[in-house]
Amino acid sequence: MIKKQYPHLRYVRIHTDGNNKATIYAWNDNLQLPDKEITKLKKFASGYLPQHVCYQVKSYDKIEADRVPQVGELPEAVVQAAMSRGLNQNRIVEVMNELFSNGRMTFNSYDMITGTIHFDLCSSVPFTVMEKELIRRYLYEITPLGAASEVNYCQEPVGDDKPADLI
Repeated sequence: MIKKQYPHLRYVRIHTDGNNKATIYAWNDNLQLPDKEITKLKKFASGYLPQHVCYQVKSYDKIEADRVPQVGELPEAVVQAAMSRGLNQNRIVEVMNELFSNGRMTFNSYDMITGTIHFDLCSSVPFTVMEKELIRRYLYEITPLGAASEVNYCQEPVGDDKPADLI
């Protein structure tokens, strides 16, 4: 939305870590962000982005100092979900379950105070460190602005430990 409204902005990234706050990082073609652009972006955010989120605007070069996660290659399903305005916990679960077939994600709870969405991800085999990192990255991209997500990994019983109706 920001790039459509401000096509002259060359780099735009929005970072949120929950707590109903988000930061918009941007640069124009000259790798600058003049005060006039900061004011415009703040106005745009307050009028067109989710209203429950408090936005600040910073120059794109502050990303590294603020420790904003880098964006790598993302599956098309994650990109499409991230661009969706109607994204909620059910759609997040749906997208993640499409991407990771060796486990089942479910919504657990939402903490309104911290803006954290809690999920459970259960599998009969443990997730590798690499899989957990991918899950973290994908959730970061599709979690709505102003929110954060946490995953509780659990292992489902196998063999005789399973109830008869699940065997």
